[in-house]
Amino acid sequence: MKNIRNKFKGINKHYTTSRLYPKLPPIDFKPLPYKGVSYEKAQSMQLDNVFPQVQMYEEPLLLHEGKMQWLFDHKGKRYLDMFGGIATVSVGHCHPRITEAIAEQSGILGHVSGAYEHPKMYEYVEALVSKMPGDLKTVYLVNSGSEANELAMQLVRLHTGNQDVLSIQNCYHGVSGNLHGLTALASVKYNNMSAGNFIHHAMCPDVFKGIWGGKKCRDSPVQTQRSCECDRVRCHAADKYYEQLEDIFSYSIPRGKVAGFFAESIQGVGGIVQFPRGYLKRVYELIRSNGGLCVADEVQTGFGRTGEHFWNFQSHGVTPDIVTMAKGIGNGFPMAAVVTTPAIARSLNSGFHFNTFGGNPVSCAVGVSVLKVIDEEGLQKNCLDVGTYFLEKLCGMRREWKIIGDVRGKGLMIGVELIDGDQDDSDKGIINPLNCRAISRIKNDCLKMGLLFGVGGVRSNVLRFMPPMCVTKADVDFTIAVLRRAMQNYYEAKYRNNL
Repeated sequence: MKNIRNKFKGINKHYTTSRLYPKLPPIDFKPLPYKGVSYEKAQSMQLDNVFPQVQMYEEPLLLHEGKMQWLFDHKGKRYLDMFGGIATVSVGHCHPRITEAIAEQSGILGHVSGAYEHPKMYEYVEALVSKMPGDLKTVYLVNSGSEANELAMQLVRLHTGNQDVLSIQNCYHGVSGNLHGLTALASVKYNNMSAGNFIHHAMCPDVFKGIWGGKKCRDSPVQTQRSCECDRVRCHAADKYYEQLEDIFSYSIPRGKVAGFFAESIQGVGGIVQFPRGYLKRVYELIRSNGGLCVADEVQTGFGRTGEHFWNFQSHGVTPDIVTMAKGIGNGFPMAAVVTTPAIARSLNSGFHFNTFGGNPVSCAVGVSVLKVIDEEGLQKNCLDVGTYFLEKLCGMRREWKIIGDVRGKGLMIGVELIDGDQDDSDKGIINPLNCRAISRIKNDCLKMGLLFGVGGVRSNVLRFMPPMCVTKADVDFTIAVLRRAMQNYYEAKYRNNL
């Protein structure tokens, strides 16, 4: 043990040999008894009867019940959900006002297709557009973020008459149809010959791993530790990445003939990557000067999650021509939307799009309730307060652990990039990601202690935290304690095996 302790010098000053797991915050709730299929049958059916899905854990998690920020498995074990179904559960699992809205509307009118009118749709559209800036007043209700982005792709081409569309490397906008080409992450791509036609990817302006950027570039409570020459007035990294985008217009796109530009205001699946200050605003100006439209993908960043603004594109000082949204819009209920100007919406008259379930009365009732809960329960402010507290705690961990290369994000959309601290060449501009086996070990260890989160980034080495927006500082304290213990366990096992 003495040799192991020596290995830990400079790694974690809070090292302890205690094996007690951190205690979950107390709650006044008891889950119902589980009455579903056996765990063994579920695994058999998953193998033989269900299409393959992303495998989150070594031992699949069979979830049974949810309550606000908590989930319960088939054995009744409780977990803190710090992933929220990828930023989807916005106001909390089974929030009573949402379940009441579903039950009430289901007893009045459950479904009519988009070919009919009903009052709940107009109630929701009115509430939604009241949250939008400028002339973003026309709404098309759909079922998923992928469908919303497909429709946005159709709109930019119909409205401009142009074909070329741009997105940013490391982005995720979906993988169906044209979106397979728009998305720029190799981990989700497959052999599709037609999806990339007339689509271009700009260099990802990542101020942690990219060519330019440093500790003065982000609109965030936390910054990367790289040095840079930027100041409060101007971000020179943004200028450099913008010049790379200009090169695409010089070499790859007919002058003045771009259709549109898609960007997440913070990249989600790509690992919570934030763009340098001023970058997106200059890009919008370039796109519009070349005849194109600007699309903000707010699927993960919308509905107050990032704290300071209801839509995170507002933090960039821009107003898009089209906004796509999903996930948090329905607190897990399958709904999404495209919001644009009346003039752009009329362009669809020369094309066609139809959704049988878009604008479903129950969906609209859920959407209305979600907006009310966010406002009346102060969840946007909670995102800012609790999220900033979380980021500060994580920054403290970064000072203790060489394995933490970067902490980033805003509100309750947070990424922690793990690196190989024993091969730290960051001073040479080389960042070595922590290997997938180590990431898996840490993630599965956290699962045993009752903590759920996601993983993202091009190397799958970024821990992603996007919980229900009702989480508390006590939940953050538990999360930090679990992360500390998991990293401590990882290092101890690593050095014991090296003895």
